[in-house]
Amino acid sequence: MSDNEVDSIIRVAAKGDGVTADGRHFPLTAPGDRIGADGTVYFGVHHAVPPCVHFPACGGCQLQHLDDESYAEFVTVRVTGALAGQGVTAGFVLPPHISPPMTRRRAALRAARAGKRITIGFAEEGSHRLIDLQMCAILDQRLFALIEPLRGLLALILPDKRAAHVKMSLVDQGVDLLLEGVRVEGLAADEGLGDFARAHGLARLTIDGGDGPQTRWEPEPATISFGGVPVSFPPYAFLQATPDGEAALVGAVRDALPSDGAVADLFCGLGTFALPLGDKRPVYAAEGARDVLLSLKMAAARAQRRLAADHRDLFRRPLVPEELNRFAAIILDPPRAGAREQVMQLAQASVPLIAYVSCNPASFARDATHLTAAGYRLESVKPVGQFRWSTHVELVGIFRR
Repeated sequence: MSDNEVDSIIRVAAKGDGVTADGRHFPLTAPGDRIGADGTVYFGVHHAVPPCVHFPACGGCQLQHLDDESYAEFVTVRVTGALAGQGVTAGFVLPPHISPPMTRRRAALRAARAGKRITIGFAEEGSHRLIDLQMCAILDQRLFALIEPLRGLLALILPDKRAAHVKMSLVDQGVDLLLEGVRVEGLAADEGLGDFARAHGLARLTIDGGDGPQTRWEPEPATISFGGVPVSFPPYAFLQATPDGEAALVGAVRDALPSDGAVADLFCGLGTFALPLGDKRPVYAAEGARDVLLSLKMAAARAQRRLAADHRDLFRRPLVPEELNRFAAIILDPPRAGAREQVMQLAQASVPLIAYVSCNPASFARDATHLTAAGYRLESVKPVGQFRWSTHVELVGIFRR
């Protein structure tokens, strides 16, 4: 060691910077790295070689410089730190689930054209500049394999000096591709769409030039299956980022549920929890997005599930205690902002179990304060890092009365 090494990184902050004991932040550092008096970083045992040539410029990842042990610790501390900041303690902090590389099944990329050059990728960290992806350590390779061929397709339908959105999802039938901001004019462009979809075996190809999505290719209805039940999939509808991450979230909820009794799945989406957990019990499923709820309702009917689907804005019209108390358990999976309005009603209810699935530790911790103040006990939390090498962390919290 050099004589000018005077401090070390002890943890990684929420936005990915390494932090010293005296609170100084250093980007792209890992726990155990040493900081010299002149700011020189001396890598420690937890500093990993990033697997992607685009790191750290690409905004898709922030933490490829952490080894697996440090990244798992970061995922856990993102949850426990948010709770500690609100004065809430979980009875048990379960081991985190971390998704493997190259398993992301859903991605929104940007594309831009400058003359004959087509750039496709994620935006550079803190910038609108695009990183032209030549490799990707997080995307499922079935998605990444389309990027190079897409350059040729976009040359036909993306006007010069214009940008587009490339949204891809893996569904039961293959890749569901939605292109936004493009313009299909002329026979060559129209034929190019069909040729591209056939050549790459797409499940569906949808175009949105600004007048709403138009399906140009769909040999059979695109579906996504939950608990063995195929559900009609609207273009680029919400999905958990990885199949294994979804399984970890569903498993954590399943392990907490009572053996019988009706459950309510609030913010149910397409049925990520309602369908696999409702195979042997009645489920009430509430969701504010009409097209998503209709897909779930039809799928449950075809599968002869005991599922009552309710189109309901849970921010403006949350379930009240009299409704909540009919259920043996409540499953809650709100958007990033959390579910304050519904949580305030739950705080007044007597439901014995709440399984709260969150994609934002900060809003989860805020909501947890209301539940624990009302007499609920946060029995356990399960951190889930399915956005590998990013600062985005999810979790399941189990509350009991």
